[in-house]
Amino acid sequence: MRQSGWRLAIKRSVDILGAAGGLLVLAPVVALSALAVRCTMGSPVLFKQQRPGRNGKPFVLCKFRTMLDSVDANGKPLSDAARLTKTGALLRTLSLDELPQLWNVLRGEMSLVGPRPLLMQYLARYTPRQARRHDVLPGITGWAQVHGRNALTHEQKFELDVWYVENWSLRLDGQVLWLTLSTLLKRSGITAPQHATMPEFMGSSDQPQQQRVLSNG
Repeated sequence: MRQSGWRLAIKRSVDILGAAGGLLVLAPVVALSALAVRCTMGSPVLFKQQRPGRNGKPFVLCKFRTMLDSVDANGKPLSDAARLTKTGALLRTLSLDELPQLWNVLRGEMSLVGPRPLLMQYLARYTPRQARRHDVLPGITGWAQVHGRNALTHEQKFELDVWYVENWSLRLDGQVLWLTLSTLLKRSGITAPQHATMPEFMGSSDQPQQQRVLSNG
């Protein structure tokens, strides 16, 4: 279902109320997280990076910093595993590093629910179908996040994202928010197998993808 009309107005209202309420209620957690980053990694506390929003329009995403800016002798950044700190790993495990994105939601650049905003360079690597994940606002959580998160391949996550776009409803958003609580408690799918975070998406192969399980069950 297309995100438009009164349904989109309700979704935006829920985003504003949810983000504002979240920032208010979680203010002590946000402050402690910021202090932990400042004491263990120094400044800046926030990681800011340009990401593609709806229709690929760039915006500046905000997260708590979880990695050092360490580089090798040639000035090339070290691997994620080498730069990820203990504090950063803890923030990622508890998903506290995502809290500053509530501000992105208030600004209308993100939604509480939608496909995760990835890297700008991925735009040129998507298939036409995968690119449909940008038909809606990106989200703090999404259908792919509650169905495996980073334990899935990029292709699996993109297919789940497109399924969300094609089947969107206010009820589905509510289901995702509810399932997100369970996912956070289980702390599952935080990293890709054998990776500290998630490997870079270099584009899909030309081979047909296997059928994904996309039902609500």
